[in-house]
Amino acid sequence: MKKLIHIQKNLGQHWVGDGFPVRTIFTYNDLAHQISPFLLMDYGGPTYFQPSKKRKGVEDHPHRGFETVTIVYEGEVEHRDSAGGGGVINKGDVQWMTAASGLVHEEMHGKEFSKNGGLFEMVQLWVNLPKKFKMAAPRYQGIKSAAIPVVELEYESGQVRVIAGEYQNRKGPAQTFSEINLWDVRIKKNSQVEFKFKKTHTTTVFVLSGEIKLQSGEVIKEAELAVFDNENETLKFQPNEDAKILILSGAPLNEPIVGQGPFVMNTEAEIKQAFVDYQNGLMGQIDAVVGSD
Repeated sequence: MKKLIHIQKNLGQHWVGDGFPVRTIFTYNDLAHQISPFLLMDYGGPTYFQPSKKRKGVEDHPHRGFETVTIVYEGEVEHRDSAGGGGVINKGDVQWMTAASGLVHEEMHGKEFSKNGGLFEMVQLWVNLPKKFKMAAPRYQGIKSAAIPVVELEYESGQVRVIAGEYQNRKGPAQTFSEINLWDVRIKKNSQVEFKFKKTHTTTVFVLSGEIKLQSGEVIKEAELAVFDNENETLKFQPNEDAKILILSGAPLNEPIVGQGPFVMNTEAEIKQAFVDYQNGLMGQIDAVVGSD
């Protein structure tokens, strides 16, 4: 049975731009080696936004060396980047952007959401890239909810949406550079559930709503992340109330992690070069590629 190593509570709420009030759950400065290949998690919401003529969000900013994964639970997000990627993702959709060698992107509320207002909730993950892929070409995947397989749990206890990796022989649509499982899970109150993982994989469970009780007795509450050992395969728990959770597991990269701001590489020299390349315009400009609104 997997053992609980640590419960991570949010590191405080802050705004990203004017459109994303987020609670940072972990960053590349604290848990990144322990839960590799995952670098950062921001949990945004749930927050109600009033209708607005001005679209809110975060404007042009660069990234290099990793991937950003945005899961929309409520609301609408529009993405554009200097590599030509872009699209609108709605409730249930996922945006998987591979920054790799570097790009500039923006993330804004969708036009319809801005116009009508409403409830907004999302999770954004940063997923590390293996050293050999950090300078690969950027890539964008706009994954619609209909493309994400849904697996019903036994005894009508809930369901698993397989975003990446595999669950019960159903494969997620996300193309990844390392072995990752990313499951969006709903579990009914008082259900007993069991999940199995590879022994060597890191495993974490993030609770968005509700709470879960582990077999060892610990309770994981809303906006808390449970980190488990990677020496055992089986994880069992019971929700004390209906729960919405995100399960992350993956093969650790076991490579150096050096991060500063929007860049995560393997050495200080590579970080310095990333800033030089960005300042010299080598990561491109959004309007030069996809045009302006």
